[in-house]
Amino acid sequence: MLDTDKGQILLHLARAAIAKELGFISHDLPRTAWLEEPGATFVTLTLRGQLRGCIGSLEAYRPLIEDVKYNAIAAAFRDPRFQPLTKEEFAEVVIEVSQLSAPKPIQFTSEQNALEQLIPGIDGVILELGRYRATFLPQVWAQLPQAKEFIAHLKHKAGLPQDYWSDDIRLSRYSVQKWSEAKQHE
Repeated sequence: MLDTDKGQILLHLARAAIAKELGFISHDLPRTAWLEEPGATFVTLTLRGQLRGCIGSLEAYRPLIEDVKYNAIAAAFRDPRFQPLTKEEFAEVVIEVSQLSAPKPIQFTSEQNALEQLIPGIDGVILELGRYRATFLPQVWAQLPQAKEFIAHLKHKAGLPQDYWSDDIRLSRYSVQKWSEAKQHE
């Protein structure tokens, strides 16, 4: 299956799940074998170029089809940063689905050493320290192109001071394959 076909199916699943939640009639797609394999996804919603919701899974623990549907609904209605999506916004919202690779730990000796290993635009990063945890998808590099700034904002997102560092911080990287409805309209 071509990646564009796969993307079309995942985008359809995300939009249909949100539509159904809003009370619209949506058409289910047939369940195929690749959709039943475990998958980790993030669903990002934008409205008029502004973030409108983003929720996802960092590890593949349920079938891809269920992960996309769950995260689409969560991004639309349960992202704590936003009010639930309305029926009026639904027609205008742009959906992006990112499928994540398995995270791989980054070995480093210092913060500087960790920063030097990051690949802007490619690496999604998970930061963990005890109960603190946050991630940025690779797409965030577009707003934060410098590794130092990227990690500072990631620490802040996790609830840590931006200038904080500890040898106990764990970093992992992952890549994504992403599809966006916006690309279809260009």
